[in-house]
Amino acid sequence: QVQLVESGGGLVQAGGSLRLSCAASGRTFNNYAMAWYRQAPGKERELVATITSLGGRIYADSVKGRFTISRDNAKNTVYLQMNSLKTEDTAVYYCKTRIYREYWGQGTQVTVSS
Repeated sequence: QVQLVESGGGLVQAGGSLRLSCAASGRTFNNYAMAWYRQAPGKERELVATITSLGGRIYADSVKGRFTISRDNAKNTVYLQMNSLKTEDTAVYYCKTRIYREYWGQGTQVTVSS
């Protein structure tokens, strides 16, 4: 059973930083891409960043230069370092992978206050 568990969300002031973690279990994830998505109230879920099995990274334009996605295959964990946070980054952040089908975590709330 594949499971993804996010952590690290919270309340932070604009300009601050947070690091999200996504711990994966149920199988080895080294060969699979991992991604972070977010969903703000009243908006559709959107892709934030993706990291491939070889470490290639893709970012949404809105977070380029501020967010960094990384992975530790030994720990089966993917991270999202978020710097220079803005109020518009407020959302529930989800971790996702695809192994024959999509798997999602339960999400972690990030709230950025002005």
